[in-house]
Amino acid sequence: MEGEELDSLAAWQPAAGRPWLVASAKEGQRLVLFDADSGVRIGASGGPGDGPGQFRRPNGVAVSGDLLFVVERDRHGVQVLHLPDFRALGHFGRDELELPYGIWVDASSADGMTAYVTDSFMADFATAQLPPRERLAERVRRYRVSVDSGGRLQARYLGAFGDTGEAGALRMVESIAGDPAHGRLLIAEEDNRVGSTLREYSMDGRFLGRNLPPFEDDAEGVVLWPCGDRSGYWIAVDQLSPTRFRLFDRISLAPAGSFTGTRTTLTDGVALRADASARFPHGVLYALHDDHAVSAFDLGEVARRLRLSRACRR
Repeated sequence: MEGEELDSLAAWQPAAGRPWLVASAKEGQRLVLFDADSGVRIGASGGPGDGPGQFRRPNGVAVSGDLLFVVERDRHGVQVLHLPDFRALGHFGRDELELPYGIWVDASSADGMTAYVTDSFMADFATAQLPPRERLAERVRRYRVSVDSGGRLQARYLGAFGDTGEAGALRMVESIAGDPAHGRLLIAEEDNRVGSTLREYSMDGRFLGRNLPPFEDDAEGVVLWPCGDRSGYWIAVDQLSPTRFRLFDRISLAPAGSFTGTRTTLTDGVALRADASARFPHGVLYALHDDHAVSAFDLGEVARRLRLSRACRR
């Protein structure tokens, strides 16, 4: 799909029917929809504008239940839509976010959802000049989000975080994902001037002192592959040509292998569906290919080829 510039992915499984894959199209300024099993494009939603259901450079996307969260970089906020009708429920973050990119939503608490949004504002965007070191404490912003009985979006700003030390600072940040079972966030540091990597933070925003081994190129999308109650793997993008997908043990974060596709290159966003479907009985990893197509990797085949935990091969 030339001219769309696809960026991020999110999977959604309706209560009845076939699964969907939603892709943000930055240049098209809309969302593109695929049948998540066949790969067939089944529609689109949105378009450029400032009204409900319209977008200004949509970037990160995330799904929680029947809610779709869409980060809008150029409208400096997050719009929330209801699925499957893409009805706009409202937005949040426009009073705080400056240049938002990525999002991860934690729905593990009975108190409601917490949205983590990365904010990669610069002193000078054109030259990638970083803001003052003290402002790196605002790299990730948290929001408590819910929908009331009348279908109205409710959102409350919980504050920002980011380490300002040399080892833990988030200089250029986009991708973020979490693992509530282990109290961990992995956040991609994309500034190759200091070495691109994934930094480990706590769920409340403290740098935990550990960075994963340096990536060869940009650390882009990152996603958790749960296998069983607490085990599994992290899969992270090393934005090479072809893309290298790096795996890390869910518990120890030790490297657990890597793989490439025959064509997939320069990947930005990824999404993972661990539940079985007719085409992917062991789950599937979706990955963007060069901003204009989507690849799918059978997780059962990945587990067999890399000799991963037997829990991931079922």
